[in-house]
Amino acid sequence: MASSTTPSVTLNTGVQMPLLGLGTYRMHGAEEVYQAVDAALAAGYRAFDSAAVYNNEADLGRALRELLPNYGLTRKDVFITSKLGPKDQGEQATEGALHSLSQLDLGYIDLYLIHWPGTQGLVTADPCNPGKRAQSWAALEKLHTQGKLKAIGVSNYTAAHMRELMQSCNIPPALLQVEFHPRLCQSELRSTCEELGVCFQAYTSLGQGELLTDPVVVDVAKHCERTPAQVLLRWAVQQGVPVLPKSSHPDRIQENARIFDFTLSEADMDRLLALDCEHRYCWDPSDVA
Repeated sequence: MASSTTPSVTLNTGVQMPLLGLGTYRMHGAEEVYQAVDAALAAGYRAFDSAAVYNNEADLGRALRELLPNYGLTRKDVFITSKLGPKDQGEQATEGALHSLSQLDLGYIDLYLIHWPGTQGLVTADPCNPGKRAQSWAALEKLHTQGKLKAIGVSNYTAAHMRELMQSCNIPPALLQVEFHPRLCQSELRSTCEELGVCFQAYTSLGQGELLTDPVVVDVAKHCERTPAQVLLRWAVQQGVPVLPKSSHPDRIQENARIFDFTLSEADMDRLLALDCEHRYCWDPSDVA
């Protein structure tokens, strides 16, 4: 991947992934996706995160194919992540991943994740879930070996799910993508990933917007002369945790990219860390068998 102004992290495959990517959750319609991708490329983003369940893989791929030449970029200059939907968990995993490849139509996917440890149609405690996950992982391993998926990983896995996977896999996961912000610091899970050599990546860094008005976040932002969003994103990347802020507004996309030209003090980092109360804004995978 060609160099960009955005710092990167090296995955266990040896591939570099930008610390900053554009999240596309709830981004719908070709026009919205096109405008967001255009603004992101202009702001220096070189990573884009999608998923089968977002129903925007085709729009993202089309926007990149059209826009990359405008910025003097080629396919190898961007890092694309997508995810296997829970409906395809198990025996349908190969078909699901190939559908993502077809929808994006970018030749290959840089990082492909199992989106959820459970399976659509099964209750969370169903004892079939571990076997379905194992089937999915074996399918992703094969596509990785074929070069279609340059790296493979998981999303929303617990520490127990991660250890289970490590015991049965032939190719270890390159990355775990989970909810992470000052109110959910996931210290045990981060330690597990560090121990296993797996990159730990954040989503919902802004707490679905609620953290933007937290008094501590607002005070730190005022002290730094930055926005609350920039402080929350900086808090993560300063710990080496990649982030995927989602926005379709060009000004916010640009604002969210300006997180590499300042540093939070140790005291401010600790103040934000002290907000940890294990509060989730998204799904809790801890009950998935």
